[in-house]
Formats: sequence, structure tokens, C-alpha cells
Amino acid sequence: MTPAFEVHFDGPDLPRGNLRDLLARRIAETPAGGRIDWVTYYFRDRKLAAALLAARRRGVEVRVTLGAKPRIADANDAVLRLLQGEGGLAEGLRLVSLPGLPMLGGRSWRPQIHEKLYAFSHPQPLAYIGSYNPAGDEPEERPDIVREIGDHNRSHNLLVGVHAPALTEVLIGHARRLHGKSPGLLHRFAAGSADFEAAGTTLCFWPRLGRHPLMAFLRQFGAGARIRIAASHLRAKAGIRALAALVRRGADVEVIGEATQRRVPQRTERRLAACGVRFRRLNCPEGVLMHLKFVLAEAGGVRWAVVGSFNWTYPSFWLNHEIAAISDDPGLFQALDERWRGLQSGCDQDE
Repeated sequence: MTPAFEVHFDGPDLPRGNLRDLLARRIAETPAGGRIDWVTYYFRDRKLAAALLAARRRGVEVRVTLGAKPRIADANDAVLRLLQGEGGLAEGLRLVSLPGLPMLGGRSWRPQIHEKLYAFSHPQPLAYIGSYNPAGDEPEERPDIVREIGDHNRSHNLLVGVHAPALTEVLIGHARRLHGKSPGLLHRFAAGSADFEAAGTTLCFWPRLGRHPLMAFLRQFGAGARIRIAASHLRAKAGIRALAALVRRGADVEVIGEATQRRVPQRTERRLAACGVRFRRLNCPEGVLMHLKFVLAEAGGVRWAVVGSFNWTYPSFWLNHEIAAISDDPGLFQALDERWRGLQSGCDQDE
């Protein structure tokens, strides 16, 4: 029996480009008449782009959806020149431009397509979700971009392959809706933002109206619970308040965060310490990020894992297009638990 999930990691302890090579293999395995659906934030890997074009030439239907303006606006330009050029994807490429939102003080926030979703029809339907962007390139012509966003082919990252047919069908349908029509300001009212449950797993999509799905999930835990969080970005006060509330209710809360101050500011560390959250930063070689995004929760003999594209920042909470899966699958929990234990050995130690 095929497990509901398969779990793959990247990191400095693994072969360089482990996740990009996984995607390359899946592209190569998709035959004529098959289909590939991708949604991602940064796409800078020209060899992967060339592999997608080769798949299209052999008769695979390839659809790629990207945000038109990521945070580094020209980061994807080299790949776009391939995908938009002669022999490119034509209608198979969709650049989504989301309307900016005016905020107090005259500041404008632009929502992003921040999801990471890679779906393949063959050898059997499978959709990967997680934290990995194909954001590296070989040879690297823009080291300035790598210095800003990190080396994603060496950084700590995660892709979870979803095998359960009902879940895979929903993820593929979601990718095709994003490709077919740009979501507008009223997306939060759309049925496409609703949760979907199957195989002990809830798929959550946002932005949406109402409580953030991860915050709603964490509200059920209190005395005796253990919560562990790998967070590449943690800045939102709403997230810090949610963790503080867990501690007040008696939960044991641990966070492993990214080393850089931009992604996890010192003030966040102070606030977490003040409310009783045990926080440590992951020490990595230069240029390597802790880009993982997952939660492990245990209470009353039941264990859950949460994986996805989400950050603990206000844009990710309320504006960006994100995916998360909340699951009680034992294999998924075990794989993430083992990775957590490995991360602990690379953290700053408590004094």
C-alpha cells in the first residue's frame, strides 16, 4: 500500500540540490499525454526550466504559475526569458499580478503568490507542497540575488509528496484555478479558499476571511501539550501572541528559527523569551538558510504535523497565497520529528 505522503529534505548535510534533482526526475518521468502543474514564488533554475520545455516538446501539458513581481522583482527574469521565448510555454505560463492593498500611514502591501506546489500526473498522480523554491541556478550569474535570498540548493528545505488521491485532486485543481484566472480582491470570499479534509488531513488555502487556519489549529492545545515549530520567518505579533497563549494554557512550546535578523528579528526573540517560549536559532554555513516551515503538535497521545509554504509574518498571515496541510499521518510526523532532532544539534545551545 502506498503511503499517503513521502517526505524529502534539503540541507547542508544532504547532497547539493537534493530537491531540485527530485523535481527534475519527476519531470523526466512524465510521458507524452501527461501533465505537469507548477505554482511557485522564485523560479531561477534554468536547467529545470529547460527540462519543462523538453517535456512540453514531447507532448506533456505543462502549466507554470508565477507571481509577476516577487520581492526581488527581477529574480526570475532569466527563466522567464526561456519560458516566454521562442519554443517557450506560450499559454502554459501564467504570471499573476495581484492588486496592492493600501495600509495605514500610506504604506502599500502587495500580496504574493507564495505557494510552492509541484504536481505531476505520472507515474501516478502526485503533488508536492512545502518550502522549496527552485531558486538556485547553475552556473550562477546573479550572486547578488543569492546573497539576498540564500542558496536554496544547500539550504534547509522541505517537500512533502501527497499521494492520497482525494488530496492530490484538490491540489491539482487549485493549481489549475490559479493558472486559469487571476485571484482578485474578493478572493477571500471564494469557495477556493475553503478547507478540504480527507485521509486524516486538512488542506488549507488562504488568504481567507476569518481566523488564520494555523492559529485556529493551535487554539485547541493547552496543559500537557507539546508544540514544536520550525520557522524561517517569525515577525508577526499575532503569531507571537498565539504562542504566548499556548504557554499560558500550560503547553510546552519550542521554536527553532532562522539565524538572520531580517527573518527573525532580535525583538521577536526577546518577546518569545519573555512569554516562556523556548527559542533557538539554527547555525548554518554562510549563505545557507533555515527555510523550513513546519509544526509538530502532541497532546493526549495524538500527534499532528503541519507543513506548507507559510511564514509567521503579516503578509503571509493575511495577504499572500499560501498552502498548509494539517495531518495526523504517523509517517509524516515521524519524518519531521527525526529532522527536528537533527536541527537541534545545529542550534545555539541554551545557557
